[in-house]
Amino acid sequence: MDELRQAAVIGPNMIGSYGSWAASLSGEGPAAFSWRNPRWKDQDEWRAAARRRFLERLAAPAAGEVPAAEVLGRLEWDGLEIEELSWRLPYGPPARGMILKPAGAEGRLPGLLALHDHAGDKYFGFEKISRSGAACHPLMAAHQERYYGGAAWANEAAKRGYLVLVPDAFAFASRRVLLADVPESLRGGLVDPGRDDEPGIAAYNGWAGGHEAIMAKSLFCAGTTWPGLALADDRAALDLLCARDDVDPSRVGCAGLSGGGLRTVLLGGSDDRVACAVCAGMMTTWRDFMLNKSWTHTWMIYPPLLAAELDFPEILGLRVPLPTLVLNNTHDGLFTPGEMERADSMLRETYGKAGADERYRCSFHPGPHKFDPAMQEEAFGWLDRWLKS
Repeated sequence: MDELRQAAVIGPNMIGSYGSWAASLSGEGPAAFSWRNPRWKDQDEWRAAARRRFLERLAAPAAGEVPAAEVLGRLEWDGLEIEELSWRLPYGPPARGMILKPAGAEGRLPGLLALHDHAGDKYFGFEKISRSGAACHPLMAAHQERYYGGAAWANEAAKRGYLVLVPDAFAFASRRVLLADVPESLRGGLVDPGRDDEPGIAAYNGWAGGHEAIMAKSLFCAGTTWPGLALADDRAALDLLCARDDVDPSRVGCAGLSGGGLRTVLLGGSDDRVACAVCAGMMTTWRDFMLNKSWTHTWMIYPPLLAAELDFPEILGLRVPLPTLVLNNTHDGLFTPGEMERADSMLRETYGKAGADERYRCSFHPGPHKFDPAMQEEAFGWLDRWLKS
């Protein structure tokens, strides 16, 4: 009878009658490696232990030394100096990315790692949030209009005085899985499309979405995880950014929407070189994923066993007391409002216990899943406050 009452309180969920039992496994109290757990008194001791456990669960591969970047092209446009770079990691094809900074800037600038979204589009990467000329791929123009209010927000950040690096994520664009490299039985008759083949790009993205489960299972079999690979790739990009002689490595931030927000959670929570973090459109709880929303999300998110030890927002909370901004949307269909608010409460309590209330902010903007100009303005203001002072 008690189990029936509990199921009624939870209501319909993705795993049906197992939902109440699954929710009871983690319960309401702080998990073992939560800073909110009363067992932790010393902040440094807690962070070292919690980060160690977090990294164990992700099992990220070693990415080696700071990658040597090759400059593929340079140009000036719209008040910015722009470079396209390529660098190699110990696994997979060469990564590409874009550097943007104010034209004529001298000395060391504050740096920003701008992390692109997922959006079910693995054919493109850094082009989702940047531009290198007035002409833009029509699919990316539509993408920026839908999610960013028509802005290439990485360019807008560079115009404010940042040196911005926009890297392709693991399994996207230059790092994507090519159809030519998988068995014919997995291709479904598809071939790798060119940039002008919009139906082919749509078909590839549909295939890549279905391939995520195969990739995740294969990575488990290799002893690693998808979020571990995402973190390793982004850490290598952060290495590259911080090593530049035109960047002040003590003033580096990272930011992103959705999949870029997830990457901000993983990188910002585990690496103190990220002096300021902005997570947009990617904040809820493991309970929300478990009961309501995992079907809407990528395999990039899930490290085995971590949910019993550290809730999702508390991954980002591993950076306390470093400045952190979370931007939500009131009608974001990827999350449930109550769990977004619960995540905010966890982070507020985390920063409060550390005596760093003023270094955490969470805002709810009206509308659906997006990082529009109003949200960008708040993000840039937050970055300016902590990285330009």
